[in-house]
Order: sequence, then C-alpha cells, then structure tokens
Amino acid sequence: MKIAISALGVILLAFICIQLYFIHLQRNIETYPYVVKKKYQQVEIRSYETTLFTSVRLSTKGYKNSASQGFSILAGYIFGNNERNEKIAMTSPVSMSLEDTMTMMFMVPKKFNKDMLPKPNQTGIEFTQEPAKILAAITFSGWANDTKIEKYKQDLKAVLDAEGIKYTNQFYFFGYNAPYEVFNRKNEVIVELQ
Repeated sequence: MKIAISALGVILLAFICIQLYFIHLQRNIETYPYVVKKKYQQVEIRSYETTLFTSVRLSTKGYKNSASQGFSILAGYIFGNNERNEKIAMTSPVSMSLEDTMTMMFMVPKKFNKDMLPKPNQTGIEFTQEPAKILAAITFSGWANDTKIEKYKQDLKAVLDAEGIKYTNQFYFFGYNAPYEVFNRKNEVIVELQ
C-alpha cells in the first residue's frame, strides 16, 4: 500500500511540475497584439494591428472535425516541414474561422515578413496578411468544443445586440493553450465589427 501511495505521489508531483513548466512556456510565447478599447459586461472591444498568418483552409465543418487536422498541418510547417527544414516559433492564439469551411491560422512571429518565410512542403498552406481591425471578444475557460463555442458565440451576439454594436458575420475561435495544458486554459470567440 505504501508503494502505491508513493508511486501516486511521484506521478502527481511530476504532473504538477510539467503543468508549471507549460505555464512558464506560455508566458514566453509571442501573442497577437491588441489594445482593449472598451468593455461591455464580459465582452471586450479590441483594436488589432496588421499581422501576418500562415493558414490552411479545411474541407471539414465544425471545431471537433477541423481542429486536429488543421493544427497538424500548420504545426508540421512551423516544426520544419518546409523547403529549408526551418523551425519557426509557435505563437498564440491558434485561430479558426467559424464558417461552413473552416480556416485555421497561426500568427507568424513579428521578425518575419512574407518573403523571409520558407516555402511549405505541403500544399494548401498560404500566407495571409490580416489588416488592422476592430474585434469584439468573449473569453471562456476549459477545453473548447462545438457546443461551448456556439454558446459563447450567441452570448457575444446578445451583448453586442443589447449595446447596439454592429458586427459582421466573420466569427473566429481563438485557442491559447496546447491540448496537454490543464490549468489556466483560455479560449475566445471573436467577431469583426462593422
């Protein structure tokens, strides 16, 4: 019995150490820069600057069906599946458009411009320069799924409608954590404002 309790204690300690390590790594990841302009209840109105992204359009529909496929394609590219076998730093958040056909995007670190990036080995990866824009965001914790994303999308729309804020039909999901991170998970549903 003592051996089982000791083993469980070692496993728990290792798990906590690994999670603390991932929290430390998350602090050093470059993020999509924005400035909060206003707050309405749990919704923030943000100004985002022009930013370059790698993107891949997926034929699947919904978060559950698209997330792992899109992530593996783009992660492959930044982990060296490109013409120079060059590794590119991971950034945050991972973005997915919430449309009939999903597009997943990784922000390109600021030190790169489009001409500096290595050519992808896999077809379908594109480089997209997103212009400066005003977005509304609602944040939620835990693991994302299609049901949660739809709930927070509706909550976001309800707040914007109540405040008389006009928005487009360009909704996105932003995920800030790797799948193996358990603590401090952050997700957002975002919409472009008119």
